[in-house]
Amino acid sequence: MNQHHSSQDNRGRRRKVAAILAGGVVVGVGTMATLAAWTDTEYATGTFTGGYFDLRGSTNQTTFSDHTTAGSSAALAFTAPLATQMSPGDVVYAPYALNLFKTSTNAGTVVVSAPSTTGDVSDLTYTLFTTSAAGCSAASTPVVTVVPAGTAVGSVGTPTSFTVAKPANSATDGVATYLCFKVTAGAGLSQGQTGTATWLFTATSN
Repeated sequence: MNQHHSSQDNRGRRRKVAAILAGGVVVGVGTMATLAAWTDTEYATGTFTGGYFDLRGSTNQTTFSDHTTAGSSAALAFTAPLATQMSPGDVVYAPYALNLFKTSTNAGTVVVSAPSTTGDVSDLTYTLFTTSAAGCSAASTPVVTVVPAGTAVGSVGTPTSFTVAKPANSATDGVATYLCFKVTAGAGLSQGQTGTATWLFTATSN
């Protein structure tokens, strides 16, 4: 009798243990379902595209184009007396202008570098400045003096930067920044001396 009851008791305990384990499994599944119901996700994506920046120049301050190498530089048109017929004390003027092409997406800051020269440019000094309107003559009033008066051709001293405007929209070029070169022949200018200076303007997108 004791053995029989003992076997029955063992089977009863196993059933209880199995029932408890089963209950534990059910509780576990219920807990996982509850956690999932209180979990959520969000995703965010960023797309990055570079803008455009295209500086152009114009010797007549009206028609603009690219001059991206020294070999394709724009030839400044100096006023009378011609820069090719200068005498000591002569002063000649040449207009220039810069703008940003319509696809440009930012304004720019421009600096001018010391010009590369060939031939003889001794006894020639100049100044470079921006003006509020087109034109370059003795009547032109500087807005920003980029290169101070009396600077030797072949140098820029410590130049001042200036700005070129961002286009108002993608259908219109940026407003022109007008420039004026004023070159003066010194007393020591030699007869027949010939020299060339090529200035580099570098614009940085703002």
